Amino acid sequence: MSQSNLEKQEAKLKQLNQKIKTEKNKIEQNLGKQIIRSANLDYGTLTTPQIKMIAKKVAAFLNQSHRLK
Repeated sequence: MSQSNLEKQEAKLKQLNQKIKTEKNKIEQNLGKQIIRSANLDYGTLTTPQIKMIAKKVAAFLNQSHRLK
């Protein structure tokens, strides 16, 4: 494989990795928004410790649900 082809494939791989990262961020943001909306939380009053606590509770709930199946 020529150097040019390798460089093209590397560029495509970098582009694909960036696209994956962007989509992952979108999903994370949407999930957070849905949790906040569903729980009727106020964005303005959420602190970092509260966000971490909520995330741990959601994770524990989801992990418990997976074990029950």
